[in-house]
Amino acid sequence: MKLVVLVGIIALAGCNKIEWNLAMNLNPSDGHVMDYCVGWHQDSGIGKESEAFLKDYKNKQVWKQPANYIAIVRHHNGIADAAKVWKFKYWGLSLLQRFADMNPGRRIETVGGHLLKEVLPNTQNLGDDPIFGVDGDLAFNWAYTDNGCRIAVTGGHLSEWLSNDDNTHGLGNHFAIQPLTCRVNHDVWGHEISNIQDCPLASCKDVKIQGTDQKGGPHLKNSPAYGQYAIFISRCSRDFPFLGGRQLLKTIMEN
Repeated sequence: MKLVVLVGIIALAGCNKIEWNLAMNLNPSDGHVMDYCVGWHQDSGIGKESEAFLKDYKNKQVWKQPANYIAIVRHHNGIADAAKVWKFKYWGLSLLQRFADMNPGRRIETVGGHLLKEVLPNTQNLGDDPIFGVDGDLAFNWAYTDNGCRIAVTGGHLSEWLSNDDNTHGLGNHFAIQPLTCRVNHDVWGHEISNIQDCPLASCKDVKIQGTDQKGGPHLKNSPAYGQYAIFISRCSRDFPFLGGRQLLKTIMEN
C-alpha cells in the first residue's frame, strides 16, 4: 500500500499555487488533553514544531491567519490515510476568531459539505470516526447546556441547546463546563476525541473515547486511537495535495 507524508506548504502571494499551512495537530494518546477549553480560543501556541506530527501541536501564527478553506487529515506520525477539505461559509476569518466566538457558538462554519475526500485503500476504523465516519459540514463551538464540542460534523448528532445528553461527539470535548465562557465546572469530564456513537446520558454510561487523552470521568471509556488529526488552513486552495497516495511529499511548515 502506498502512503503519503503530510504537507504544509508556505503561503505565497497570490493564489496561483497550492497553499496549505498546518494550524493544529491532535494526538489522542500523548498525555496532553485538548478538550473544549484547552487552546482552541486562546492566542497561544502548543508544542514544538519538531514534534508537530507526533504530539498535540498548535501554531500560534497560523491560528491567526485568514482562512477560506480547511482540511482535516488523519495520519500516523505524519503518514496520512484520509483527508477531507471544506470551504468556510464566511471568508477571511482566522481560526482564532472562529473558536473565540463561543457566545452563543453553535455555528455551522462551512458550506456545501466536503469539497474533497481522499481515503487510502484498506484504511481501517472509518465507520465511527468522528470526521470520516459521517458526512456534512463542520460545526464549531457546539454548546449545549453544560457541554461543548469544538469540531463536529453535521452528519453526526448535534444536540439541542437545552439537551443535556452528552451526545455530540468530535474533536475537543467537555461534559461539565460553561461552554459560552469556558469556565470549567468539573475538570474530569474533559476529553480530546470521541467517536460517533449514540450514547445519551440518560441511558448510556460508556462514552467511547479515542485513545487515552481524557481526564478520568467515570463514563469515559478509552478505546484504540485511529490516528492523529492534523488541521490545515488555506486562503485560496481547495485542492489538498494528498494525491491519493501517489507520491511522498516533503513536509514543509511555516515558522
